Amino acid sequence: MTSSYDPTRDVPRPARWEVLYRSSGPFWDGVASGKLLLQRCASCARWLTPPRPMCPGCQSREHEWVQSTGRGTVHSFATYRHAPHPAFPAPHSVVLVELEEGPRLVSSLVGIAPENIAVGQAVEVVFTHAADDFTLFQFKPAA
Repeated sequence: MTSSYDPTRDVPRPARWEVLYRSSGPFWDGVASGKLLLQRCASCARWLTPPRPMCPGCQSREHEWVQSTGRGTVHSFATYRHAPHPAFPAPHSVVLVELEEGPRLVSSLVGIAPENIAVGQAVEVVFTHAADDFTLFQFKPAA
């Protein structure tokens, strides 16, 4: 039996449909161009993470996209010893990163052995072209 898995074609992609997911379009467009963009309410300055059409704090529908520094610290992490998906071979470390701006994002941590990851560790964003039409944002230990 042969596998029909093609890592250049079968990389999981974020959902970008319906009302909630349409709100994340500018985030993924930014990632594709090598920028980490965060949505912020234009009325009360609350970070809208994940992106959404209306601020849960003040109910404003006005928002702006702000470029993040891409720097933060590991708030929490987990390492998969078995591949969660063929596109992400084991061991695969997933981190919850608290960005300098305040919001927290979940992504992969690359460029470090799982046993060397620590809560509070400084990290910075990197962009990986996972397929011709798709770029991932990931984190690596800060230089």
